[in-house]
Amino acid sequence: MLEELNAETKDHMEKSIEALKRDYKTLRTGKVTTSVLDGVKVDYYGTPTDLNQVGSVLAADATTIVVNPWEKNLLGDIEKAIQNANIGVNPNNDGEVIKLFFPPMTVDQRKESAKGAKVMTDNAKVAIRNIRKTANDKIKALHKDKEITDDESKKAQDEIQKITDGFVAKADDTLKAKEQEILTV
Repeated sequence: MLEELNAETKDHMEKSIEALKRDYKTLRTGKVTTSVLDGVKVDYYGTPTDLNQVGSVLAADATTIVVNPWEKNLLGDIEKAIQNANIGVNPNNDGEVIKLFFPPMTVDQRKESAKGAKVMTDNAKVAIRNIRKTANDKIKALHKDKEITDDESKKAQDEIQKITDGFVAKADDTLKAKEQEILTV
């Protein structure tokens, strides 16, 4: 029973770390990635559709993204969707493809991006601590219902704390790696 609770807690905390890594992909680093366009929806015959479902999205080089629609009549809609997404660059429509030219990041932009990563990490740590609280509440309920002893309750809560400490450290490690990536010119 307590082993299941520990496994469930680890699983939930692991998902928090995975969500943090997904969030990091939305941050701009020195090299532009196509993930900056994740979440951009194009009006595809009246249906909001992900940009990568109506054309190919490729990073041509470190500062350029090329969007090549499968249907040329969608160029205007894609251009409008990218402008509305407000990702910091204006789309260039040449009649065939849409190119996005990202200027090299300034030191201030890098620092802002690193701050954003820290906020995301802090949110992940809050989520991890909330998972710990839920697990501890379950342990206390088991103790109250006399399903486990005082010693088992204390030991289980200590184990949950060790798991939590491990995942908080993991979140900090991912932040250090991301900050290194962002701040490296």
